[in-house]
Amino acid sequence: MSDLDTMMFDWFGDTLTVVLVFNLLLVGPASFATGQGLAQTWRSWRLLIGYTALLSAVLRFFDYALMNGELWSAGGFALGWAVQFVLASFAYRLTRVRQMVRQYPWLYARKGLLGWEERH
Repeated sequence: MSDLDTMMFDWFGDTLTVVLVFNLLLVGPASFATGQGLAQTWRSWRLLIGYTALLSAVLRFFDYALMNGELWSAGGFALGWAVQFVLASFAYRLTRVRQMVRQYPWLYARKGLLGWEERH
């Protein structure tokens, strides 16, 4: 194991490759779908905090069950939660912008990828 992998295992409970693959390929699409679902149903973005925490717990279990990582790694949970929260927040904002511009075209115009502005 390299020095980076040793440091990653000490702090996050697994190697860098496993952390990236599990965060982005295995649980990442679920986080993106969570963000879209909350935005489409006009729910508060604050719910993302709890839902992504649950996804991070699932991520820790998958890491433990499939790759013999540490189940109770606080650093791994925090890193997983942060990555999942960023993905879900991006999907939430992207969906909310699309909703506002499509539903209220006389009030709002799209401004960039993640924003809208009032029409004058």
